[in-house]
Amino acid sequence: MSKKIVIVYHSGYGHTAKVAAAVAEGAGAGASLLAIDAEGNLPEGGWEQLDAADAIVFGSPTYMGMVSWQFKKFADASSKAWFTRKWADKLAAGFTNSASLYGDKHTTMSYLTTLAMQHGMLWVGAGMMPANTKASTRDDLNNLGMSAGLMTATPSDASVDEMVPGDLATARAFGARVAAVAARLA
Repeated sequence: MSKKIVIVYHSGYGHTAKVAAAVAEGAGAGASLLAIDAEGNLPEGGWEQLDAADAIVFGSPTYMGMVSWQFKKFADASSKAWFTRKWADKLAAGFTNSASLYGDKHTTMSYLTTLAMQHGMLWVGAGMMPANTKASTRDDLNNLGMSAGLMTATPSDASVDEMVPGDLATARAFGARVAAVAARLA
């Protein structure tokens, strides 16, 4: 029986949305996407969808070394769920995308982890070894070497269709990891 996994994310230019879709694909049948809009709001029924989830995967682009303001607005609004401990003991995971290979993405990942910890959630890391040999390429799994979650990079002048295939494959593997951990804890 698949668990309900909700990938809640903001995407400014479509790149983070494509990563979210790859995470959902890897997570399988129990996964659904929940987009934060350009004004930082969830669609109708979004909060209820998160409350009913077994696992929540947070996703945001890294802008100026942090989550987007739209994601931050969502996170601040989650204080209602925090106050009543609605997400306590749910699984949590996170991902970020930006133009630079590193680009201070670790700050975004730290923020997503802190958000989950404030809610009393259980964090799921990437669970995969980094591709860090001389023979490694950008198309290898976890080429950027993040262990706390999923980190991807899309050049600033690349379209959504030009995203690095290895990053999308890593996103699918990350989604599968979240689903596997959710199944183990069932």
